[in-house]
Amino acid sequence: MSVPCPDPEAHPTPERPGFAHLGDELRYEGWRISLVDATFRAPEGALFHRDVVRHPGAVAVVPLTDRDSVLLVRQYRGAVDRWLLEIPAGTRDVDGELPAVTAGRELEEEVGVRAGTLEQLAVVENTPGFCDEVTVLFVARDLSPVAAARHGHEEEHIEVVEVPLGDVDDMVARGELTDAQTVLGLLLARGRR
Repeated sequence: MSVPCPDPEAHPTPERPGFAHLGDELRYEGWRISLVDATFRAPEGALFHRDVVRHPGAVAVVPLTDRDSVLLVRQYRGAVDRWLLEIPAGTRDVDGELPAVTAGRELEEEVGVRAGTLEQLAVVENTPGFCDEVTVLFVARDLSPVAAARHGHEEEHIEVVEVPLGDVDDMVARGELTDAQTVLGLLLARGRR
């Protein structure tokens, strides 16, 4: 997925010459990600390679209640082999679907609530040192209950947990919230209450 660079300072200039991405050689393709050997040319002309994970992108949603709290999901994450407390999130795996639509769908599927309003908080590059995943963060308000429609083994065991926003800093300090997009989303949403 190619995303326009939002930072004009990152574009090549005479003082900051550009790198060139010359192409990818596919090494592995899974159901959600692929791994490529990407070839680049440095400003001075040298060629170099990097292992890059290609990802279709994701959304993450901070569902704010009218009680000044947030609805989080506790779910098992196989990559780290433990349960994490997170804001609802999901892969942008439906071609052409707008991020806000994906966010609303994920919120309904995982938490069982529909957002009356969704506001985009930020667009973040999760781990640009090796992956091109871009996550669009939203805050959801005016929540109303709907039937959850969870998919997959991990989602079937999700637990929805309501947490007061005032507890977030202490939860981060105690290591109870470690997912980066969750921490960022909560801090940004707290500023938009």
